Amino acid sequence: MKIVSTTAESESAHQHGSSPLPELPAREVLDTAGELLRALAAPVRIAIVLQLQHSARCVHELVDVLGVPQPLVSQHLRILKQAGVVASERSGREVLYRLVDAHLVHIVTDAVAHAGEDTR
Repeated sequence: MKIVSTTAESESAHQHGSSPLPELPAREVLDTAGELLRALAAPVRIAIVLQLQHSARCVHELVDVLGVPQPLVSQHLRILKQAGVVASERSGREVLYRLVDAHLVHIVTDAVAHAGEDTR
């Protein structure tokens, strides 16, 4: 036997809270946020952001601490730079990389902290 509910019954069955749904940001803002998260979505890039949270670093310093080849570090830095995560400036023969915004550190450190909670 099929039970048919009235419109009022089905509407009340789907209400989960009394507060209205929040308004979403503009589509272009959501697209930009998605691009930012994609740029951060690699272990080496996460490690780079963590290394840059306190001070600017040059490529060879990142190579030493991350233990990965220089071309790979440079490739990841290029992706982060294109996404607006890092900026660079020349200091003599070296190029120093720094984070553009402190918000980015929070995104990465929160993700790392959350991942660490799951491994316990």
